[in-house]
This record gives sequence, structure tokens and C-alpha cells, in this order.
Amino acid sequence: MKSQLITTNNINLHVMTDGPENGPAVFLLHGFPEFHYGWKNQIPVLVEAGFRVIVPDQRGYNLSDKPKGVSAYDVDILAKDIVGLFDHFGIQKAKLVGHDWGAVVAWTVAINHPERLEKLAILNVPHPDVMTDFVLHNPAQRKKSWYVFFFQIPWFVEWMLSKNNFEYLGRMLTRSGRKSTFTEADVIEYKKAWSQKGALTGMLNWYRSVMRRGLRSAFSKKKPARRVHVPTMMLWGKRDVALSSEMAQPSIDLCDEGELTFFDKSTHWVQHDASVEVNQKLIEFMR
Repeated sequence: MKSQLITTNNINLHVMTDGPENGPAVFLLHGFPEFHYGWKNQIPVLVEAGFRVIVPDQRGYNLSDKPKGVSAYDVDILAKDIVGLFDHFGIQKAKLVGHDWGAVVAWTVAINHPERLEKLAILNVPHPDVMTDFVLHNPAQRKKSWYVFFFQIPWFVEWMLSKNNFEYLGRMLTRSGRKSTFTEADVIEYKKAWSQKGALTGMLNWYRSVMRRGLRSAFSKKKPARRVHVPTMMLWGKRDVALSSEMAQPSIDLCDEGELTFFDKSTHWVQHDASVEVNQKLIEFMR
């Protein structure tokens, strides 16, 4: 893969690219606590299928810039980072795939900049308005989201997650998947990314920013859920320990043109657990 630093939205993002330059471009957006490496099972297959694959480390992660301050990680700003990448590569309408936080950004691009997307693929994350509603009104989902509240504590969380060579964060990652989801070699790669100066705080600031946004939303006048006009495919591993699969159908119901597939034996990390099936779905949908 080709590695480069690209200036977008007043920061530099580290971006990996592969595949034919004249092939249809697909952007893959990782979530927490991954980086571009989280798409290792998808990249070669998409390239073989003829796609040009563009995979950034999002702001705060790995080799990308890590601006200081929680406000720098507002989801509307994160979405503009990605639109800036579309501009850099001269792509007017993009195919966008997101998992976890990458899916939150992908939803936001679709809501804020629908004219810039051709297709939207979402892995294991609900529409942002559905998520807000469930956290506010569904005690079971609030309980599942315990870590979001824990991550709000400054300094202590960074110390806790990074001590003993990121032992606790590594355990959070591996225990949220199946025994086969992450190998020891995978965890070593993730620890290298987490060790980058300022990375852990940058990664956690995504959660701290969304909490501030959520509190503002909770005390403001309720608005109708925002619709998505871009053709959307959702893939959802039902054994997700953090996000209830009950949020999937209400999310796809907000899409003008949507399809939803559940993977009964997969965890939150569906692109790792069911990579063959996920790759097949992505190729069919993106074509």
C-alpha cells in the first residue's frame, strides 16, 4: 500500500491507498480503538475486485494529526475531514464504508453532505439520532454504554488504559470479540498505534466530544430524526456487547433506500469475524 500525509480541513491525515488509480474509489473509515490496520481483511479483496481503496487514520489516531482540545473532535468536524479527502482525490461522489466511530462519521457525511456520496455502508453502528434516543430512554443500552461515561474522566483514563503496555485497553479490545477475532500479532500492531504521542487522548476525545453534544441535545427541543437519502447498506454482528441490535431496524427505517443484514454469530467486529461474507456484501453493494 502507498502511505501519504494529506492536508484536509486544516490538519494532516495519514492515508493508505491501494488498487488501480482509475478504479472506483472506496473509502474505509475505522473506529475505536483501531486504525487503518482494522481493514486488513477487506483491503486486498476489494483491490482484487478492481476498487481503489483509500483508508485514512482518522484525526487523533496513529500517524494522523492529534489536535488538542475536545472541541476539535466534534463529529461535524470529523465529517469535514473526510469530505476534504474526497476533494484531494478529485472524487465528487464517493463510496463510503464505516465501522464503529468510522460509521458515526460516515452517517454524518451522509446527513450533512449527501451530494458527496454515491453509496453508504455501515457496520455495527446505529443512526446517530437513534443512538441518542436509545441512550436517553433505554436503560439496557445505557448499561451497555458504561465505558462512554468512564472515558469522560480526564488523565485517569489515559493512565488506566496505557499502564503495563496498554494491558487494560488490549483486554477491552480482545474480550469484546470472539477468541479468534484478534490475534496476538494484531494486538501488537494496535499497541504501536496507541503508543504514538498524544494518540490515546485524541482517541478518547471523540467520546468526550460526543458526550458534550449529547448533553446539549438532551436539554434542547426535540427535533425529528434526520433522514438519509443516500443508498445505504447496514451489516450488523448480533453478539455486540456494546450496541444493541434493536437499534439496527429503526436506523435503516430512516434511510430512503436501505438494506439490513444481521450476522448472528458475529460480534461488534463483524468485518473480522465474518470477513468473507462482509467482503462479498461490500463488493456486491459497491458495484
